[in-house]
Amino acid sequence: MALMPVELCFAARASPATGTLPRRRATVRCAATAPAPMGEKTEYRDGPLERAFMGLFARKMEKYAGRKKKPGGEVEKKAVWDWDYESFVDVSRRVMVGRSRAQQQEAVREVLLSMLPPGAPEQFKKLFPPTRWACEFNAALTVLFFHWLVGPSEVVEVEVDGVKQRSGVLIKKCRYLENSGCVGMCVNMCKIPTQSFFTDEFGLPLTMNPNFEDMSCEMIYGQVPPPLEEDPVSKQPCYPNLCSISTPAAAICPKLQN
Repeated sequence: MALMPVELCFAARASPATGTLPRRRATVRCAATAPAPMGEKTEYRDGPLERAFMGLFARKMEKYAGRKKKPGGEVEKKAVWDWDYESFVDVSRRVMVGRSRAQQQEAVREVLLSMLPPGAPEQFKKLFPPTRWACEFNAALTVLFFHWLVGPSEVVEVEVDGVKQRSGVLIKKCRYLENSGCVGMCVNMCKIPTQSFFTDEFGLPLTMNPNFEDMSCEMIYGQVPPPLEEDPVSKQPCYPNLCSISTPAAAICPKLQN
């Protein structure tokens, strides 16, 4: 079923008793077209709000990727509103090239920290200690605010340490993996640094389990992630028909090994 594109709208209704308007409330509709079948790309209709998020993240990442140059050698300059998802992914790919696995993950960590005000991780730990409520609340926030980055998702029930709770997020078909087509980018530029950021910086454990068969992904707030060496993703081969920098002959994606 196709859904409406994301939009920021304001709803105000006069009170029947007083005839006065209440204070306006902002409502973010995080919806988009249904995910396309495997092998096809989902069509997104991004609005100004989504493009602004893409631009903010991409401009921070350019510090590590280097400014892209035009054919004449002039450095390409883009306003926040000029970015789209493809150019955002292109910056991510340029950050990855020439860096080791650890260097890629550290670059993403620095970008994430640069997006936050000073002292934010400490405040997060005070507001959201690793309780069931904090895990479920952050799962709900992920669905609401990160649709532009990963695509349609929903909160699902998961089991953490023997307890069932609604702290899971099922990403139906990850937009980042779908557009990059790169296993290494998924693991090194998203999964591992995001897990580490929440677990180590925010003190809220998070495990992400991408499914490379259908490009879905399960996020489990409250579950401590395993070391990469023990994670099934560490043995994942490239997408030979989707990734522009793949190594089809390799049994395991080379970007996961260095």
